[in-house]
Amino acid sequence: MKYIVTIILATLSLWGTAQSPEKAKEILDKVSLKTKGYQSIVADFSFSLENLQEEIHEVYEGNIIIKGNKYKVNLMDVDTYFDGEVLYTHMLDAGEVNITIPDLEDEETLNPATIFTIYEKGYTFNYVAEGTADGKACHEIDLYPENRDKPFSRIKLLILKDSLQLYSIRQVGKDGNNYTVIVKNMSTDKTFNDSTFAFNSAAHPDVDVIDMR
Repeated sequence: MKYIVTIILATLSLWGTAQSPEKAKEILDKVSLKTKGYQSIVADFSFSLENLQEEIHEVYEGNIIIKGNKYKVNLMDVDTYFDGEVLYTHMLDAGEVNITIPDLEDEETLNPATIFTIYEKGYTFNYVAEGTADGKACHEIDLYPENRDKPFSRIKLLILKDSLQLYSIRQVGKDGNNYTVIVKNMSTDKTFNDSTFAFNSAAHPDVDVIDMR
């Protein structure tokens, strides 16, 4: 899940606008403020990996529930739970769950709950253009990591103009691997118990639990 931020925009059409970090920050601040006001977020998304040189193009469907810094993600036959401290990785096909304490300061570890506010630390940004994606008007904003040692050169965001909701994220990798997430639908402010974000061993008695804490 560490590279769940990245997006292929085959239907994107753009018209030029002078690059503006000030305009980018203004829009991103509005998105962040709106997102932080939600009690919860539920979204269905597509996740894709593309490498043009290797002729790789893989697309998977997933869904995510976010509440504060907690999340549950289902993607590629893996259920991932994070309760704010402990990470549970349930590999459905293997009948196994790994329990770990992630290093939240590790730059290679991405908390999906932060994708809506990722720009707030460690990035410069530019407003690139206004355009459309799937017939919807959107803002295009590029993020550039201040740490040049990161495995990607930039992150491209598309933000819907009308709702100020994230439409897509595309992470452009230095190794030719581009990861893309497109938010297909999203609902907010549903009620979830904290137990939603932790693996329930009692409900899965046949799953092998490997505690690596």
